[in-house]
Amino acid sequence: MNKGSKCFVAGHRGLVGSALVRKLNSEDFSNLIVCDRSEVDLLSQAAVQEFFSEKTPDIVIIAAAMVGGINANRSYPADFIRNNLQIQTNLIDAAYQYGAQKLLFLGSSCIYPRLASQPISEDCLLTGPLEETNKAYAIAKIAGIEMCQAYKKQYGFNAVSVMPTNLYGPEDNFSLEDSHVIPALIRKIHEAKDSGQNVVMVWGSGEPRREFLHVDDLADACLFLLRNYNDIGPINVGWGKDFSIRELAEIISSVIGYTGEFEFDASKPDGTPRKLLNVSKLQKLGWRAKITLESGIQATYQWYLKNQDTCRS
Repeated sequence: MNKGSKCFVAGHRGLVGSALVRKLNSEDFSNLIVCDRSEVDLLSQAAVQEFFSEKTPDIVIIAAAMVGGINANRSYPADFIRNNLQIQTNLIDAAYQYGAQKLLFLGSSCIYPRLASQPISEDCLLTGPLEETNKAYAIAKIAGIEMCQAYKKQYGFNAVSVMPTNLYGPEDNFSLEDSHVIPALIRKIHEAKDSGQNVVMVWGSGEPRREFLHVDDLADACLFLLRNYNDIGPINVGWGKDFSIRELAEIISSVIGYTGEFEFDASKPDGTPRKLLNVSKLQKLGWRAKITLESGIQATYQWYLKNQDTCRS
């Protein structure tokens, strides 16, 4: 991989894809390839094949996916499994067929069993039942890992799988219907402060613990792994520390300057009780996260303030 390599970032407008584009631009990669939905329908095998035949990228990064929080996953499981399977299958196969030198597939920490031992190491994959609320999405991502491994075994194709923890940052989805927890809480708490509300309602009991990684750290890790990682198994990317949802709400309140209270709606699902990744494999290679949760939330909130009229919501 060099700075003249043709690098295709699939999903460049999303949370992860936009961070990857920022990172590659900052590193002076001069031959980035991007496309939006009006140019290529990633759900169409024929369209993807035609795109790859024209562009013949050297490096392919799959950041394109249908994603969402607990509510979205519970409401649209068919969409989550179908769309993600189609997108990743089309991209992995086309990358191999048209001679890409390397492919990086982005999965998710939800691939691991619901009650996996903590912190979760890569060898926990397929050792127990998945969390029901996002099982369809998780199975699609597991299939992507298996496809990368199969193409490496059978064809010698250099496809690696990266499993990030819960992500947040600029270009996130701030919808209250289908977003993840950090953007949802940023919006809820900001609007509560603006309107003078004394109480913010939070889904679930507040007790589940989650690990969070700023998306710019993930982009940095992806570039590091493109240069330094070629193993067949998946590799975790995370911070190595987790927080309860209650603690997260308090941190966001402190950043925003909200002084009201929280009520936790225990009738709503909590999801997996705890999800902390074991990142020792990545740290042994020489990479560690740098952006603390507090500073990352502060930067994300400032981005939201500047873009709330145009961001995904």
